[in-house]
Amino acid sequence: MIEIAIDGTAGSGKGTLGKNLSIKYGYPHLDTGLMFRVVAYNLLSIKKNDLKNLESLSCEFAKSLSFIAINEKKLRSEETSFMASKIAVFPELRNILKLKQIEFSNINKKKYGGCILDGRDIGTVILPNADFKFFITASIEIRAKRRLLEKNISCLQEQNVECMLHSIMKDISRRDEVDKSRLISPLVPAKDAFIIDTSMIDANELMSIVVKIIEGRN
Repeated sequence: MIEIAIDGTAGSGKGTLGKNLSIKYGYPHLDTGLMFRVVAYNLLSIKKNDLKNLESLSCEFAKSLSFIAINEKKLRSEETSFMASKIAVFPELRNILKLKQIEFSNINKKKYGGCILDGRDIGTVILPNADFKFFITASIEIRAKRRLLEKNISCLQEQNVECMLHSIMKDISRRDEVDKSRLISPLVPAKDAFIIDTSMIDANELMSIVVKIIEGRN
């Protein structure tokens, strides 16, 4: 049974890598960040951002969270992204989702012979004994440009596009700081992780590098 743990910064390509590996090897893939985004989205939808009981509400949503209920399309706003990082510091919330992630791993290793999880603490906390650990990163500017390409900006003038790019860079930088500085499960590479910078490579090149590592080719 094979566990593949993928960690990394926002917009670095770890999610796409996880999906591509899942297709190639037939192992179920879980984007654990989406779990935090689901909770964040629910909090924002009921406008509870400023309440003192934000942590308890987060945990209530997390306990009822189902993998089947995760709809990725509605969870990609910058507001949801930052809220996800904000609530990710709550110990009880992390523990609830940690147990769900480990359950996902155990079920799918038995059923399919392997699993692929990506997130912020997979190789360090969730799957510390994973067979393969990868840490994917890229420069803030490159990651911001990738986020920008995901948006429909064809009708915007060049000046507005540039302003949007700087805004996205600022949001990504702020999220990086939150993820790296939290006391519980900060964003850091596992000691035995393969660290790959995707600033100058695309998803296909990243996939090729990772497959060679997994299959033991030089």
